[in-house]
Amino acid sequence: MNSVLVLNADYSPLTLCTIERAFLLVYLKKAELISDIKEKSLRTIDHRYPFPSVIKIKNYVHVPYKGVVLSRHNIFKRDDFCCQYCGTGKDLTLDHLIPKSKGGKSSWTNLVTACKRCNTRKGDFKPEDVGLQLSKKPIRPSYVMFLKSSAKSIRKDWMPFLEHKVSA
Repeated sequence: MNSVLVLNADYSPLTLCTIERAFLLVYLKKAELISDIKEKSLRTIDHRYPFPSVIKIKNYVHVPYKGVVLSRHNIFKRDDFCCQYCGTGKDLTLDHLIPKSKGGKSSWTNLVTACKRCNTRKGDFKPEDVGLQLSKKPIRPSYVMFLKSSAKSIRKDWMPFLEHKVSA
């Protein structure tokens, strides 16, 4: 795992960064180490430093909008890069649950990832009209949900900072 959870000065999750960046922020006293990985360390010729897992920046950073931008890539990411009808990860495209021709909007709750085959089968209809069923209901993801999905895995010591912020 090569990511470090970066917290704002108020302990709210801000982003993920590399081990190197986290070490530099702590070393330059721009951040403080909250949690480290005990089994590992960063070493120079004559020093040993903690291997960061969670750091907190010292000066609060005002983030005006902590939402997730509606984009093709973010829809694919929310849907785990697989068709929401058949589960394949090949030939992916976007599908409007309520077709645009019938008043459907481009929104988090109306767009899903679909393979070309299922999207062609669905055509200009609603999924239920052609016997297709969604694997999960599309939702607007929170910033913290995307932060969690950005990491290859979530460390246990991150959970106290991520769990109570899910409604962000």
